[in-house]
Amino acid sequence: MAKIIDGKALASKIRQELKTEVDKLKTNGIKPGLAVILVGNNPASKVYVNAKGKACEEVGINSLQHNLPENVEQKELISLIQRLNNTPDVHGILVQLPLPAHIDEENVLEAISPYKDVDGFHPFNIGRLAIGKPALQPCTPFGIMKLLESEGLEISGKHAVVVGRSNIVGKPAAIMLLERHATVTICHSRTKNLSDVTRQADILIAAVGRPKMVKGDWIKKGAIVIDVGVNRLENGSLAGDVDFEEAKQIASAITPVPGGVGPMTIAMLLNNTIEAAKRQSSR
Repeated sequence: MAKIIDGKALASKIRQELKTEVDKLKTNGIKPGLAVILVGNNPASKVYVNAKGKACEEVGINSLQHNLPENVEQKELISLIQRLNNTPDVHGILVQLPLPAHIDEENVLEAISPYKDVDGFHPFNIGRLAIGKPALQPCTPFGIMKLLESEGLEISGKHAVVVGRSNIVGKPAAIMLLERHATVTICHSRTKNLSDVTRQADILIAAVGRPKMVKGDWIKKGAIVIDVGVNRLENGSLAGDVDFEEAKQIASAITPVPGGVGPMTIAMLLNNTIEAAKRQSSR
């Protein structure tokens, strides 16, 4: 039976450490500030934004929320971002995704100063990540690495398989694993004989957004399984991309959904905001 990797407990521990760090920064006249921009009334986005606001409050980060209507023009949104780029007490800027269809997501994300890009999505930060230089790292894969490290799980020399090639999770997770000396395979919708590939994984990361897609017999005995998926089922419950009940019989360690990767994503957002504040104050 697999050990359950408790992301909620680790995130709580990290938030306590970050609160201590914020208190120290405040004694030096630095109060980290995060501006969150929410466009429209997407219910899931509202939940995420509220959760981020509460987490900021807990650790002492000043959280500023900007709500824009669904029909806001792209130039107005970018104008707001540019004002925030030039606001000294705003150290991090987060635009909650997804954006309405009439707005070019890429243009909006590139408008954020890379030094305030606490989501870690800007090409500048992704580029620095790819060449092994310090950067603000994408929060979800950053959280995954912290989960692996917290369990004392050896990454070097292991075969890691990442199912999903998104710019937000799959690709940066693969880069981070490479940086830690894993041998990495990235799988996606066109990978042939997908289950044959996943069965080779010492570390399996599932990030595709399809509930319970990864079955128990897709997993190598003793593998470490990180489930990034958060899928709402018809009965209202949440499920990951991995069939948890089957997988926990095979894996040596596994993250649950909810309570695994999700809390770590917000913890790393807070971490990035504090890191951005420190870097900006020393420039």
